[in-house]
Amino acid sequence: MRLGVYVINLDRSVERWNIICSRAAKHGIDIVRVSATDGRNLSQKEFRDVDWKGFARHGGRAILAGEYGCYRSHLRCLASFLESDFDAALVMEDDIDVSGDLLDRTTAILDVVPSADLVKLFNHRSHGFLGIAISDFGDEVGRCVHGPQGSAACYVITRRGAQIALPFLQIMSFPFDVALERGWHHGLNVMSVRENVVNLTSSSRISLIGKRADYNHVKFSGAKRLPTHLLRLAEYYRRIRYVLEI
Repeated sequence: MRLGVYVINLDRSVERWNIICSRAAKHGIDIVRVSATDGRNLSQKEFRDVDWKGFARHGGRAILAGEYGCYRSHLRCLASFLESDFDAALVMEDDIDVSGDLLDRTTAILDVVPSADLVKLFNHRSHGFLGIAISDFGDEVGRCVHGPQGSAACYVITRRGAQIALPFLQIMSFPFDVALERGWHHGLNVMSVRENVVNLTSSSRISLIGKRADYNHVKFSGAKRLPTHLLRLAEYYRRIRYVLEI
């Protein structure tokens, strides 16, 4: 399998790029840089393909500029992958700490779940994990009952997966990491690892999307959040059913 390695990086984040380049070169890993969309340099009038009402209903808040940029950056990365001749793409954000065994572990994971379209290799949460396979490196693969798991910092996606995801995710109705997990909606066979395959670097402490205060500032309150609570209950039910179908 030909595995391409893509790193999403803002033009202004030179130090992050230099660090991840150095780490990758140390391990003999060739990486392809994807220039990230800087949402903070755009006005909301410049945001394209956004389901504003849908995002507000499901998220219970407005969209952060950094979230929009993140979403568009990942779609750009998938488009770049589909223009290549790689069989699968390892997609990373630039605050991932590249390890020497990353490519071997990723390939081994795909080997034990050949039907997977996408496997998340880094998550913030893995509660209610149901494993179905263990790779030669000991990485357990499956799905999580509880979610969203959070983060799209590192995942591997097959060509078939990208061909389905790219057109389906053109309209932004969720943050990208949430949209990515919703296999019951877009039809991808999405899986995850029980334990993270990679770690974050110290630069991850400074979020390029938004701080907690930024999220709180755009968060709805009171009765405005009632539709969100109801929709999340429905999403939770769909997620459980999807996980049990594994």
